[in-house]
Amino acid sequence: MKFWFRLAILSSCIVGAWAQPAAPQVEPPVEQSALDAVLFYQILLGEMNTRQGSPGAGFSIMLDAARKTRDPALFQRAVDIALQARSGDAALQAAQTWKRELPQAIEPNRYILQILLALNRVEEAGLALTVSIHDLPAAEQNGAIASVPRIFSPLQDKKRAADVVEKALQRAIAQAETAVSAWTTIGRMRRDAGQLELAIQAALKGRAADHSAPGPIILSLSLMGNGNPSLQNMLNEAMQGQVLPELRLGYARTLIALQQYPQAMQQLALLNARHPEFAEGWLIRGLLLQETGQSTQAEQHLIHFVQLNAKNTEPEQQAGQAEALMTLAQIAQRQGQLERAGQWLSQMPATTDPIKLASRQADLLAQQGRMDEARLVLAQVKTTTPEQTKRKTLAQSQWLREHQQAAAAYSLLKPALNAQPDDADLASELAMVTEKLKRFDEMESLLRQLIKTRPQDPQAFNALGYSFADRNIRLDEARALIEQAVALVPQDPYIQDSLGWVAFRQGKHGEAVQILQAAYKAKPDAEIAAHLGEVLWVMGQTEQAARIWREGLLLKADNETLQETLKRLNFKP
Repeated sequence: MKFWFRLAILSSCIVGAWAQPAAPQVEPPVEQSALDAVLFYQILLGEMNTRQGSPGAGFSIMLDAARKTRDPALFQRAVDIALQARSGDAALQAAQTWKRELPQAIEPNRYILQILLALNRVEEAGLALTVSIHDLPAAEQNGAIASVPRIFSPLQDKKRAADVVEKALQRAIAQAETAVSAWTTIGRMRRDAGQLELAIQAALKGRAADHSAPGPIILSLSLMGNGNPSLQNMLNEAMQGQVLPELRLGYARTLIALQQYPQAMQQLALLNARHPEFAEGWLIRGLLLQETGQSTQAEQHLIHFVQLNAKNTEPEQQAGQAEALMTLAQIAQRQGQLERAGQWLSQMPATTDPIKLASRQADLLAQQGRMDEARLVLAQVKTTTPEQTKRKTLAQSQWLREHQQAAAAYSLLKPALNAQPDDADLASELAMVTEKLKRFDEMESLLRQLIKTRPQDPQAFNALGYSFADRNIRLDEARALIEQAVALVPQDPYIQDSLGWVAFRQGKHGEAVQILQAAYKAKPDAEIAAHLGEVLWVMGQTEQAARIWREGLLLKADNETLQETLKRLNFKP
């Protein structure tokens, strides 16, 4: 942010920067005004100079009046005049004079701190921060400390800001009453500066300072992206006690993102038991049960959520209601209860994403053999933004691809990608379509371009490697590509499926079955079932293979890979 722009908005935001809840207003006693005729004239003259385009003269007159009267309102007016005139140094002079004349006043501290930050005098701002915190009443110090990351957020050099803040909060760290908020603030600053190890250390120190405080837990959840063992141990310990349901849910979500499903399920079970009225816990547990192939239990939990949440009109809860109803429709559809699936879809909130709803309706119609109606449902979705138009195109293509209409999907996607040649989502979907059409050179070109432009995205590595493995060609290169995807997301069951499949193609049956069994356990899926069953079949374990294939048919009877495998191996379920 430019310096002068910071100054221009500064006076309007300083007062609210550390605002605490207002105390009940008490009518002050009437006091005699300190203004005499001369002083009144001086203040009037200062305002007239300011309004007539001479803010420098107006500032000097107003600051002189403030010194004479020691009136906080006049000091504040002098600061405001300087800020409006874009004179940071003059504003700082007025604020410092205010503090010098009225040492017990708190308000000038806030001005001094923010003006120093606007002037990029960061080390001096750190000293001002120490004074500001120290001068506040004890009851307000933790709130002020928690607001520090927001106050320092305009600074571009995040590491420098974190260093200055940590030094400024040393006194707060040493005091039991403020230690936890100080360490939490330091951790937030270190996290925002990309200093993750220092942020983790701060979170652990904050937790040690006060085991009952939620701040270090919230900070730790934001740092758990790579599953740090020290943080996870701390969070596991914290979750053994009584914590807010939102925090336990946040931890469960983090574990799900790390694909630690059993641990997540344990936290969600505790959440449901201790806070049965907390609807979102039932939703997330139901979705996780469905994700792990436990459809009967998933249905029970999702129905309970729908009932608990039926009258909640909050947008976020309405989105959850839509997610639950769609999943219930999917469960019913897989069980062949098509009428029940339609009933679930008929209860969708008015705010439901129209593209998601149309995709689910089209899938249901397709299962009933009403293919033309299914395509029409998707085609008739109205879009109002380019992003919605793209999502509609992707939904149509996916439906066509999954229902053996890859040529139609290609005709839809190719012009869309020509119009947006840098769109990775369209390119990725087109690559999948071209593979179905056996246009392998075009598919490889698309995927290699994605690998070049998005080297941290594992999907293109995995898709190209799997394609080679599935066609039983260039197996060493296929394995190298898949291993690059594994390095990016080690626990992804679909990528593990690709790794197991290429191991099978390489003749490493023992390794393949071990990898595929782990992938299938993590994510019961029809395609993984097809691969695991084939490896077991080739190894002579035909009964186990048959059991896995039958489970796969229950998961998704029309899965193309599974159906092709059963036909090729002449297996009759």
